[in-house]
Amino acid sequence: MSDHKFTNRLINETSPYLLQHAHNPVDWYPWCREAFEEAEKQDKPILLSIGYSACHWCHVMERESFENPNIAKLMNDNFICVKVDREERPDLDHIYMSAVQLMTRHGGWPMTVFLFPDGRPFFGGTYFPPQDRYNMPGFPKVLTAITNAYQNPSERSRLDQAGTEVLEEIGSMNNFIPVDSPLSTDILRKAYHNLATNFDSRNGGFSHAPKFPQPMNLSFLLKTFARTKDHKALEMVELTLDKMARGGIYDHLAGGFARYSTDEKWLVPHFEKMLYDNALLSQVYLEAYQATGNKYYKQVTEEILDWVVAEMTDPKGGFYSTLDADSEGEEGKFYVWDQEEIEKLLGSEAKPFIEFYGVTKHGNFEERNILNIDFPISEMEDRVSKLCEISIEELRKNLANSRKKLREVRAKRVWPGLDDKILTAWTGMMIKSFAQAAQALKRDDYKQVAIKATEFILTYNSSNGRLLRSYKNEQARFNAYQEDYAYFIDALIATYEATFQTKWLVEARRLADIMINQFWDEEEGGFFFTSNDHEELIIRSKEYTDNATPSGNSVAVDVLLKLHHIFNDERYEKIAVRILGLVGKALERFPGGFGHMLGALDFYLGQTKEIAIIGNPESDDTKALVKTIYQGHLPNKIVLVVHPSDSESINLLPLLANRLMIDGMATAYVCEHFTCKEPVTKVDELTKQLV
Repeated sequence: MSDHKFTNRLINETSPYLLQHAHNPVDWYPWCREAFEEAEKQDKPILLSIGYSACHWCHVMERESFENPNIAKLMNDNFICVKVDREERPDLDHIYMSAVQLMTRHGGWPMTVFLFPDGRPFFGGTYFPPQDRYNMPGFPKVLTAITNAYQNPSERSRLDQAGTEVLEEIGSMNNFIPVDSPLSTDILRKAYHNLATNFDSRNGGFSHAPKFPQPMNLSFLLKTFARTKDHKALEMVELTLDKMARGGIYDHLAGGFARYSTDEKWLVPHFEKMLYDNALLSQVYLEAYQATGNKYYKQVTEEILDWVVAEMTDPKGGFYSTLDADSEGEEGKFYVWDQEEIEKLLGSEAKPFIEFYGVTKHGNFEERNILNIDFPISEMEDRVSKLCEISIEELRKNLANSRKKLREVRAKRVWPGLDDKILTAWTGMMIKSFAQAAQALKRDDYKQVAIKATEFILTYNSSNGRLLRSYKNEQARFNAYQEDYAYFIDALIATYEATFQTKWLVEARRLADIMINQFWDEEEGGFFFTSNDHEELIIRSKEYTDNATPSGNSVAVDVLLKLHHIFNDERYEKIAVRILGLVGKALERFPGGFGHMLGALDFYLGQTKEIAIIGNPESDDTKALVKTIYQGHLPNKIVLVVHPSDSESINLLPLLANRLMIDGMATAYVCEHFTCKEPVTKVDELTKQLV
């Protein structure tokens, strides 16, 4: 027998976010045709609420408004109420977030949008309080005003016009004016200087509070350094990565980054941990380690990935989506500490830990402490070792032991909520992280994680050869979106580089052909967000700009350029270049929104190194050549490795044609810009060719 007083239609959903609202007194519908038919029948507007399970203010609005019987009655009497998980339905989120941003000049979640029964939005916002406060109208006041306007013929006519205008504006956001000159590194140069102008030279990053990591822009800066040797680009990356990893936005006990910092110093985060942030950040820290040899970046990379293995990996191999910000109804409660509590738990070892991680009696967050490191690691070690009169080696052992003790104690607290649905796009990003780290750091365990997750998507998030979006409770749902295809193709290419099993490239090509067939706009160029056979929405949008994750079009450009080199298929390059031409002017003017696309343009314009190695992948001489390729930061490369007896792979991949081993030794062939260098068998010879 249920203890719940109310149960609505969301009880039949699998999304953890929707299930959180299944016992609201609001008569919620999931997104479905029935809801819109009912709105038409009853002549009521749709109240569309979009959020996600780790969103702190989504929880606040639920507690304050959606669980309030009086507010729920207002909603039920006057609206058809629809609740959407933005992570399951990014197509809807993309359309209606664009509408809210057009109407209010800002956006975020929870998102509240009012629609006509045909789906056109006419009013919207984000969080609304239960009564007037924060210079915002109370939600009941908003509901009453919308109801009165909708029921008044003249006001409704005005709303109808507004809905039509917003729809036209959203449609125009798909349109770009193509560049009228050839794509050149001048675009990259202007974009780099634009980013540099907006850089925070004190704390790192590209904005004031709230501050987001923006890993795509950091990766572009690393590519800029690789191409130009401009040390300022590298210094911007290093300052940002150092400050973030030492800040409170990073979990110093278990690894992993929170979504963003509420302040400009990276100290106080919104405590939710998103899979995609940690996928992208682990990639950037790994790239920075390859570029600099700084072992701190390697440590952070491994700590992130180890956290994902420990807390975010399904037994079947896929990766969970998010860890909530809240536990026991309080934001960050799981992560913060009292000094007295630490002293009691650590005893005589407490002082070094307290000094190193900035713990005080008064705290730095609501009278409690978010662990953080005030100074660069080496400087902090020197300070604390002198203060506590112990050697640096003893200090490191002490801190490692203390972190382990506190992590074990923290594990016994009430945990934040886990959103354990498995999304194809986000899992693809995380697969790429594990695969790249496996090769660069020589971690076979990471390679096995990448392989298992790749097989998970192909087994559980696929149907009839097509990808699906989301998996939960033994059920895969929703047609995959273009970003799902692009991210997972990227993952397959990375998995190939970790394993050198050609089957992953074959699958990447197969899915790329489906992506082109289902999503490509032959007339205007660019990939649509949804497939040709997707449910018809008010508009078929495209995504070019990066948000928290790279845009689907930018990842498509990246993977199609790689597949062009791998399979020598000019069709892939033609599509990629058309997209680059469409957004070329925007790349110069608004580089902060196009970090991944800029990286793809760098790949296209750069001297991409095509590296083919003929040899037994398991032999020491082959492994030595492969290690040489991945020990440094070489962003624009294609690497193929094949056993000389694998005629099937040699026939399939043009770069391997007519390549022979020299004197029975593993042999590397390096080609660049239509020119091939002399084949080499020695590590020092290959190193010279890679410079």
